[in-house]
Amino acid sequence: MSLVARGKVRDVYESGDRLLMVASDRISTFDRVHPTAVPGKGLVLTGVSVFWFERTRAICPNHLVSFEDVPPELRGRALLVERLDMVPLECVVRGRLAGSAWHEYAASGLVGGTRLPAGLSDGQELPEPLFTPATKADEGAHDETVSFDQAVEIVGDRALAEELRRLSLALFEEGRAHLATRGVVLVDTKFEFGGAADGRLVLGDEVITPDSSRLRPAAGGSEGSGASWDKQPVRDWADASGWDRSEPAPPLPPEVVEATSLRYRDAYQRVTGEPLEAWIERSGAAAGAVA
Repeated sequence: MSLVARGKVRDVYESGDRLLMVASDRISTFDRVHPTAVPGKGLVLTGVSVFWFERTRAICPNHLVSFEDVPPELRGRALLVERLDMVPLECVVRGRLAGSAWHEYAASGLVGGTRLPAGLSDGQELPEPLFTPATKADEGAHDETVSFDQAVEIVGDRALAEELRRLSLALFEEGRAHLATRGVVLVDTKFEFGGAADGRLVLGDEVITPDSSRLRPAAGGSEGSGASWDKQPVRDWADASGWDRSEPAPPLPPEVVEATSLRYRDAYQRVTGEPLEAWIERSGAAAGAVA
């Protein structure tokens, strides 16, 4: 198969008139990929995305064709998907103040051009979920939050931008409601959409995974940085390591890799209600796929 694109985590190959999207175990911080893989990470990202693709079809069509009709050695971490003309916009939805949104609010009282009530704290729930689109930056650069009017300019069509906002908020609400039953707070997440050959607007990429979202415990960790089901152990180590965030990214210590792998596995079970082994069996992944 011909390689179409290689991202920080995913490799995309041509597969006839479709694409094969493969989630690796690579992990990055500060937009730099570390040379150390996190066992099972690609399985988690793929299994979680399939869970949401199947759950949200009534809200929006998505690009998933099959997780079974893939090369046997890639089962569990590969998806056969539709080709899409991707919209050049990250469709970010925030339910709480966190990360860059908190820093922007603390400095200006605004998030993505929207003025929020005064006196909110880091991690606090917003009065209502906020659509804060962002640019799709080149590899090694950071996405930048834009106003809704700027998003209209980027996509070139106000009606399209409004539909992206509507779908993103609807998907976020579905995700937030489900995760609340699992003891998880969906702090924020991002969606990506593209146009199919028949003109449909289709959900693509990944959906509410530990890589694309902040997932925090509903009790004791929903405010401030807190615990989270993502790569926080890697971020914490990178911050304390003295690394200047330039290439090349340093290798990760074994204890950081193990802690991160356990978080991803736990994220799968929290989201789906099943252990990762259930996805390995369903997808036909090889025995020992996590290692």
